[in-house]
Formats: sequence, structure tokens, C-alpha cells
Amino acid sequence: MAGDAYNTIKRFWEMQDEGDYAPLAALFADDAEVVDPVYGTFVGGEAIAGFFTMMNSEMAKAGATFHLVELSGDDETAWAQWAVTTKNDDGSDRVRNGVGVYRVRDGRLTYYKDYMNS
Repeated sequence: MAGDAYNTIKRFWEMQDEGDYAPLAALFADDAEVVDPVYGTFVGGEAIAGFFTMMNSEMAKAGATFHLVELSGDDETAWAQWAVTTKNDDGSDRVRNGVGVYRVRDGRLTYYKDYMNS
């Protein structure tokens, strides 16, 4: 059954689809943790804001486009299956699949970790 975590992560993906990652930081609690398989671990509001600001330039350089495949969650936890398309050196598309796991408290993310195929 959808709940608070589901609704928060749905909003997260709607915001990400707008193409500006920086506003995503506002969805996180001050003591939250983000674990990214490429860029590392970020703890606390300032570090997470810096991470999402950096993602704007990094994803633009990669020509990355994310697509939400499936979302499920309840009041405290959620998961999302996603795909990201980037360009290979020859200009062809490269699609990578991943899963994000999330914990939410009082409408704000407290934990977010992505897992991704290589």
C-alpha cells in the first residue's frame, strides 16, 4: 500500500525528471545519508546539497537521462527500479539499470542508496 515514503519518492522522481538535481536536496533530512555507487557517501544536508549540485554538471557531461521503471513503498521505506541512458564514445546509447532504496521519516528522506549494474 502506498504511503508517505512512496509519495516522497514519487515526488523525488518527478523533480529529477525536470532535469535540475539541486532542488532534490530539500527532500532530505538534515542528518540524512546518500550512498551513490559512483560518487561515494554523503552525510548531512550540506554534503547532500553539494552532491546534487555536482550531479547537474556530471549528468549533463554524460548526456544522462534517467527513467523510472517501477516504484513501490509504504510509510517508511520505498524502492525504485530505474534505468539511465548515456552515450558511448561512438555516439550509441548505453543503458544501465539500477535500484534505489529509501527510508523516509516525516516526509523527508533519511537514507538513499543506489545499486547499479556495470
